[in-house]
Amino acid sequence: MASTVTTESAKNSPASSRPGYGQLLRTRGAWTFLLPGFAARQPFAMLTISIVLLVQHTTGSYGAAGAAAAATGVSMALFAPYSGRLADRYGQRAVLIPGVLVHTLSGLSLTALALAHAPLWALFVAAVPTGASVPQVGPMVRARWGVKLQGSPLMTTAAAFESVTDELTFVFGPLLATALCTAVSPSAGLVTEAALTLVGGLLFAAQKSTQPPVTGESGHARVQHASALRVPGVRVLVVTFLGIGSVFGGMQVSLAAFTESIGEPGMNGVLYGVFAAGNMLSGIVCGAIAWKVAPQRRLVIGYTGLALAASALWTAHSVLLLAALGLLVGMCIAPALITGYTLVESLVPAGARTEAFTWLTGAVALGQAAAVTVAGQLEDRLWDGAGFLVPMAGTVLALATLTALRSRLVPPRATKMVTRGAAHRDPVAIG
Repeated sequence: MASTVTTESAKNSPASSRPGYGQLLRTRGAWTFLLPGFAARQPFAMLTISIVLLVQHTTGSYGAAGAAAAATGVSMALFAPYSGRLADRYGQRAVLIPGVLVHTLSGLSLTALALAHAPLWALFVAAVPTGASVPQVGPMVRARWGVKLQGSPLMTTAAAFESVTDELTFVFGPLLATALCTAVSPSAGLVTEAALTLVGGLLFAAQKSTQPPVTGESGHARVQHASALRVPGVRVLVVTFLGIGSVFGGMQVSLAAFTESIGEPGMNGVLYGVFAAGNMLSGIVCGAIAWKVAPQRRLVIGYTGLALAASALWTAHSVLLLAALGLLVGMCIAPALITGYTLVESLVPAGARTEAFTWLTGAVALGQAAAVTVAGQLEDRLWDGAGFLVPMAGTVLALATLTALRSRLVPPRATKMVTRGAAHRDPVAIG
């Protein structure tokens, strides 16, 4: 009888009904962090393309532009997990406010140096703090959903919603940055990015009521604050997301070079917007489906599609074909991103999830930085569109790693109790 009651209660519970975006957005207090969070993460999609367009304009080299953007991406990848760990330990607000201020000042410094035709090493000096201080708003929003929806089937919907939100920024961000850099001034994209970071970041930081609780430095907290990278599944996901980053970086440089070569630089933002729109639409569909397939299997299947689609990019020689392939690649990215972020919920303790999310975000940034550098060199030294070889190589290598190590993405299935004395027990994961 008890099991019958429990089953009926679960069926009637809102949290256990079929997940949907409407139900998710009715979560109490969600809009208080969603709206400022959307504003604060918008600049993330503008940063790399703004640097590429500005530095290419002032130096005439895609290689130099890619190197400057890569310095930003690498520093973000290295510092993002540390930022996430500090946010888990001391609170998001304590990390956001100084980070936003540093990012704004260093971004404006990078702009001024580029316009002054400073040497490449000087651009690197400004690019490093610019990347290191990028506000990790996306992971912070995901961590807030984790607190709001702990144990709810809506977590998959929330992961899909966040992917859609990310991709919505990647629809508008590159379009806005490209329009500003080509129609207003080569520096307008980076200046706008800095301004949006300042305003959006401070507004998000002001939402104190929804931030995850700070656990401090108690004994239990020290266990919880063990690095998320120690979880084997997180390391596999990091490699997987590096491949996704190679797609973003390779396409940003290669699309810019391709549209420049055909005398239509304004098409760059349009083509990248089509790519991001595919990602967004696919994310919407993924979030609306009540999946019965295990997430580990979904990730492998989705990533296989991504590798196949990315491998065809370098063959495109027309705007229409490139737009079609970009749309297909974008549609394959969303399932991989959503599933990867969903797996974090089952693999990582709550006290380390912001850090885990920033490892994945940082992996995308690192993959993007490496891709921007290599693609820039290929575009300078080989043919227009040679940079599209980078997404192919990055996704194929990541798929091989994911396939070989997919068993590490299975979370512990049970816990056993280790007794320490008469009344002291600690849960120890097995499996």
